[in-house]
Amino acid sequence: MAGPGVPEVLDLAGIFVFAVSGGLAAVRQRLDVVGMVVLAEITALGGGILRDLLIGAVPPAAFTSLGYVLVPLAASALVFFWHPQVTRLLPAVLLFDAAGLGLFCATGTLKALEHGLSPLHSVLLGVVTAVGGGVLRDMLGGQIPSVLYDRQLYALPAMLGAAVMAVAYTADLHGGAVTAGAAVLATGLRLLAIRYGWRTPRPRGVPD
Repeated sequence: MAGPGVPEVLDLAGIFVFAVSGGLAAVRQRLDVVGMVVLAEITALGGGILRDLLIGAVPPAAFTSLGYVLVPLAASALVFFWHPQVTRLLPAVLLFDAAGLGLFCATGTLKALEHGLSPLHSVLLGVVTAVGGGVLRDMLGGQIPSVLYDRQLYALPAMLGAAVMAVAYTADLHGGAVTAGAAVLATGLRLLAIRYGWRTPRPRGVPD
């Protein structure tokens, strides 16, 4: 049996880091192990399931590949037993969330392109893939989803990474290096926004 291709490996990497993000959010909310697993699975798989349903890739990959279920479980176990150590690795929630955002915007856009969608619609679906799980995580955790107040650049880095992925694909540039490059770009922009406090503007007259 052939091993997973580069896009699937990157997709699984995005699932892992988003699942860690969901697991750490569960720790902050003082949830039990069941709540942690649910939050990790939904954060990791929610955006991809929505993308697959929209492009007609049914059943979604989350229900056809064992790895898509086991990887979030492994991330949940990691956070359950070693969350103090994981949390000490920089601001872990934001770091893992940014990495998942970058990986998912790139792989989500690529999958939409491969299913014949236009570059513009593929970019939109790449953003949905990137932010969908985080929206569900925040809602279940009783928080306003980050994408609704893009104050430290959440959706915009995903949109930029997805756009780079679409432009590269239409220019006949393919391969894991291109996908990884788009992911790194989105991740880096998100982390820089957090580091330097870059913000999107509010409507005129609305105070910060």
